Amino acid sequence: MNMSFGKMLKLLYEFIRGNPNRKPKRPLPVVPLSKDKLFAKTATGEEQASVTWFGHSAVLLRIDGMTLFLDPMLGRAPSPFPIFGNARYSRKLPIEIEELPELDAVIFSHDHYDHLDYGTIRKLRGKVKRFFVPLGVAAHLERWGIDPAKISEHDWWEEIEYEGLKLATAPARHFSGRNVVGRNGTLWCSWIIQGKNENVFFSGDSGYGPHFKEIGERYGPFDLTLIECGQYDERWAAIHMMPEETVQANADVRGKAMVPIHWGAFTLAMHDWFDPPKRASEAARERGVTITVPRIGETVAFPAADYPASDWWK
Repeated sequence: MNMSFGKMLKLLYEFIRGNPNRKPKRPLPVVPLSKDKLFAKTATGEEQASVTWFGHSAVLLRIDGMTLFLDPMLGRAPSPFPIFGNARYSRKLPIEIEELPELDAVIFSHDHYDHLDYGTIRKLRGKVKRFFVPLGVAAHLERWGIDPAKISEHDWWEEIEYEGLKLATAPARHFSGRNVVGRNGTLWCSWIIQGKNENVFFSGDSGYGPHFKEIGERYGPFDLTLIECGQYDERWAAIHMMPEETVQANADVRGKAMVPIHWGAFTLAMHDWFDPPKRASEAARERGVTITVPRIGETVAFPAADYPASDWWK
């Protein structure tokens, strides 16, 4: 992103002045999890597809009896120096990493610090059967001790069959990089995850664009969409959607129900911390879109006649 000198000065002034609502006044509550609570079941004991949000873009997905973790950033702060500032709002996780069950796959959208975390990978690596990443991201994982044979790299529009699931990479409008130099040296993407009966879209990070309609035409409709809705600003709308655009993106990909992600864990923009769910919920209601904003650690089954409708963030 390139900004004029005037815009940079204004942004610097806003950061210095601060916003008292950029962070919650107290740690956000979490729903405690245990292995037996991670999976949703019907009244007759049959397992349902489900998602459990861990804050920001980290989502545990259960589909066709398989456990997938999407962008599992479970660290303290999205920074190369996590001991300094910008701590996680909830202060703790719903379940400790060591207590998680074996993971059939971990899927990453790109390599930014708020999505790909060294400490998390080091703790998860013994639990993961397979890693799926966009082009170039494998080098990070290999450097951190992951067996290259467990990593699968992919370009946009590639389709992968994995243990009965169909995975596909798709475009996103964003960028990549973990250093001051070397920006865009790796790819960023969104993901489609199709089971026998359920179809899920995971946006990763993206500005709004025509790629969402193309994804919907190729792979929709989706039973559930997990779409970014936070850390936005009009000055960088090209790489992060505004909440109203998040609702439009869900319509473009033909989502039947949506969960807004990329918020609720860290402060990476100037807006109020609760603005993402507030604005997205208002836009969804106006358009008759089914939206659910689960609490951190709350397991949500899908498809469902009724989704959690609590405005807990208020």
